[in-house]
Amino acid sequence: MKVPVSVLIPVKNESSNLEECINTVLFSDDIVVVDSCSTDGTIGIAEQLGARVVQFDWNGRFPKKKNWALVNVEWKHDWVLILDADERITPQLAQEVATAVASDQYNGYYVNRRFMFMGKWLKHCGYYPSWNLRLFRHVTGRYEKLVEIGDTQSGDNEVHEHVLLQGASGYLKYDMLHYAYPTITSWIEKHNRYSNWEACMLLSQTNINESLKASFFGTQLERKRQIKLLARHLPFRPLLRFLYHYLWCMGVLDGYRGFVFCRLLAWYEFVSIAKSHEMRKMKQGL
Repeated sequence: MKVPVSVLIPVKNESSNLEECINTVLFSDDIVVVDSCSTDGTIGIAEQLGARVVQFDWNGRFPKKKNWALVNVEWKHDWVLILDADERITPQLAQEVATAVASDQYNGYYVNRRFMFMGKWLKHCGYYPSWNLRLFRHVTGRYEKLVEIGDTQSGDNEVHEHVLLQGASGYLKYDMLHYAYPTITSWIEKHNRYSNWEACMLLSQTNINESLKASFFGTQLERKRQIKLLARHLPFRPLLRFLYHYLWCMGVLDGYRGFVFCRLLAWYEFVSIAKSHEMRKMKQGL
């Protein structure tokens, strides 16, 4: 029997990931692939597996792809499950999703992710647990609006924004699998784009009410947001980020993979800072 939940998968040129992703959510009879003019056969794969394909053409302003889809797609069910093409739903999690949407206890549920890096689960480095609000009644949730920064050259999909939910939320027991970085090259390519977003955030001083609050006394995501805001003012940030993830978050326990990952995070911090300085100089005409 099908589970009364719609599935949203935002994509662009994801032919290498999409088939395996869709095969893990065939318990839904409303799989919606929101595409951005893919040219690698992604659309054909989606249609062959019975998914609806909706095209999205971003105008460079808010909203981006997921928020746009939540508002504009005609959803068959009240509940929506959001996952990227490089994520997988396990059979245990699928059963738990079925139980959750049959209950009236919550309007949404956080799902934990297991990040796969260099072929194995990255258990430490501050990347587990990694809770994201991915299952919710679609009329009650929207991705946060952080700042009015327009096109950051980081893509048309939300990067680090989180869902703001109206009503109570719960937590699912079983994890989803995240194969975001099959190679170091793919990690660098993605984070080179993400660093554009980070640089724009560093330059922006405008606060938007439609965003997740930062608080040491809130949820895990709110604590991470507070730490990130405070870290903006620290010296030697790339080095501090490496030490934070490698020692404080016990990345050392992940062996060589943990060392490589934490060094890459330090590189990401450095590139984000350097790009923000470059953008500031360009704005000043220097």
